[in-house]
Amino acid sequence: MRRVAKLSAACIASAALALTATACGSTSSDNEGSSPSGDGKGVKIGLAFDVGGRGDRSFNDSAARGADQAKKEFSGDIKELTAKTSDTEADREQRLSDLAEAGYNPIVGVGYAYAASMTKVAAKYPKTSFGIVDSVVEGKNVDSINFTEEQGSYLAGVAAALKTKSKHVGFVGGVDVPLIKKFEAGYVQGVKDTNPKIKVDTQYLSHGSDTSGFASPDKGKEAAQGMLDNGADVIYTAAGSSGNGAIEAVAGKKGAWAIGVDSDQYNIPGLAKYKNSILTSMVKNVDVGVYDFVKSVHEGKPLVGTNVYSLAKDGVKLSTSGGFIDDIQAKLDEAKKKIVDGSIKVKTAP
Repeated sequence: MRRVAKLSAACIASAALALTATACGSTSSDNEGSSPSGDGKGVKIGLAFDVGGRGDRSFNDSAARGADQAKKEFSGDIKELTAKTSDTEADREQRLSDLAEAGYNPIVGVGYAYAASMTKVAAKYPKTSFGIVDSVVEGKNVDSINFTEEQGSYLAGVAAALKTKSKHVGFVGGVDVPLIKKFEAGYVQGVKDTNPKIKVDTQYLSHGSDTSGFASPDKGKEAAQGMLDNGADVIYTAAGSSGNGAIEAVAGKKGAWAIGVDSDQYNIPGLAKYKNSILTSMVKNVDVGVYDFVKSVHEGKPLVGTNVYSLAKDGVKLSTSGGFIDDIQAKLDEAKKKIVDGSIKVKTAP
């Protein structure tokens, strides 16, 4: 039976450490730390990235920061393998198996797409600890690392509603799946609860098993541009590296705002020339979840079951970089308080 673990004090303390690490540049699928440490000491972290991999300036980079922090503190190595948009279940299963066979422990599947393959592989390697981000996998050696994306997105919706001049905002989702629907649901609810007269456009870049919507900046730019052309002046994008294109489009329109996701995109070096158009980011502390998991394995007490990183525990939050939401912070704090105390129930589906 799964146990639900609460965030430890170490998790909260680690957040500050994890979030100070800067995102690294794009790397290949067999890059940094490609061989296990020879002395058997330290950690040997296996990272199976989602499409886009390290360097996506968003979701994968957040996971990478957590692994990098753990590597720095505990010494050892990291082996990284990155998904392709053409992946099959067999490909994902092989990727996890390759890491396990090579002696990496723990192994982290970054993204819900690894759920089925991890279920199989974790059962085959019971002495290896596995972690999966954004899904729940049953297994005595699996840590399911999940977040209340809808709660953070609700606050993004409140911010959008308070900042829009045209009373017209947008949401761009990477892939039309339940996980990204949580972002949409929270965002739209936050907008409408603040001002029901505001129009909200929504668009997804791909559907079902087609994960290209998470790694197509050109599609993100095109979708955002269409919304801008139709009058939207605040656009929130939950689409991995595709969001970089959306931010670029928004930066090209005077007075328009982009809302970033997963990482604090205002502070991402690769997006520096657009940062004055990034209103805020719905930060999802994947780095903290990954760090906590690796730390637990290093200490010999691996986390298992489902661990939920909520708004109340700073698992999700709005970034304040740039100071663009300082004038509405009191209203955002009020909304956060109501979510935490249960006065506001945030939907997980549109």
